[in-house]
Amino acid sequence: MSTAAVTDKRSTLRGATLPRWSPWAIAAGSVAVAIGIGAAAGLHSHVQWGLIAALLFVLATYGIAARVEGRRQAKDRVATSLVWVAFLLAVVPLVSLIWVTVQRGVKVLDFYFLSHSMGVVADSQPGGGIYHAILGSLEQVGLATLLGAPIGVLTAVYLVEYGRGRLARAVTFFVDVMTGIPSIVAGLFILSLMLILDMQPFGFAGSLALAILMMPVVVRSTEEMLKLVPNELREASLALGVPKWRTILKVVLPTSLGGITTGVMLAIARIAGETAPVLLLVFGNRFINANPFDGAQASLPLYIYQQYGAGAEPAYDRAWAASLALIAFVMILNLVARGIARWKSPR
Repeated sequence: MSTAAVTDKRSTLRGATLPRWSPWAIAAGSVAVAIGIGAAAGLHSHVQWGLIAALLFVLATYGIAARVEGRRQAKDRVATSLVWVAFLLAVVPLVSLIWVTVQRGVKVLDFYFLSHSMGVVADSQPGGGIYHAILGSLEQVGLATLLGAPIGVLTAVYLVEYGRGRLARAVTFFVDVMTGIPSIVAGLFILSLMLILDMQPFGFAGSLALAILMMPVVVRSTEEMLKLVPNELREASLALGVPKWRTILKVVLPTSLGGITTGVMLAIARIAGETAPVLLLVFGNRFINANPFDGAQASLPLYIYQQYGAGAEPAYDRAWAASLALIAFVMILNLVARGIARWKSPR
């Protein structure tokens, strides 16, 4: 039998298939029909139009694929379509949030805004900046990292390398509980201690609350990274007569350093936007206070909350500009985490 005959025989065994451009054509048709339905029904919300288009896209994909390719292949295409719809439903709000923040935040975001504090500028007046808030956030988050990251990493090392029995189960249980506690609870806990000791609001109190919120995130991420280290590496080190503590220090931790650093960075990004503990414990300050251990201090999330609550148009512009700066800060942290993870990933 010739090669051409075999090719022809194989091609006859395959059923009809939709062209590669068919999903795009179905999507375009669904959007057009959804716009027509929305206009005819008097729907003015683009969200409603999008939901109608998504429903029509899934139904049209199943109907066309079932007619051309069969019901089995149609089910597979519907599953793929649902994944794309879910992806778009997750991405559209994020893109919309970033777009609105950039659009409204660039009005006053400049070097002057980044290098000056509010000082004597009233909330209803233009001017002022976020230098004092940036300084406060960096100090509070930095101190929280110095407290929370080592405790979290050491706790994860204990759970993975040494944890056995009731103590390990109790530690795991409390880590799970701490992961789900609201941030305001951590702030109230530190506030109760401050009231007992008759202390006034200061920046380090906010760092303590942020460290409490940071520790369970670091513990969970570090624990998963340590579990990924092959046991063969531990056994080889122990077989050479290396003590267990030195094996952990020289073999286990360097192997998982990239993942641990990524987890710490993500935990920092998680606490950088907390407002409730800072509102309770740090109290806010319109002037520059570079000492987190003495007096009230500002932070970016608290600055955004206070400015937006002022109710004046210049305050709204400052709040959106500070929001853009905070998003940029979190984005830079995530990019740094990804870069470190790639750099330190095992080869």
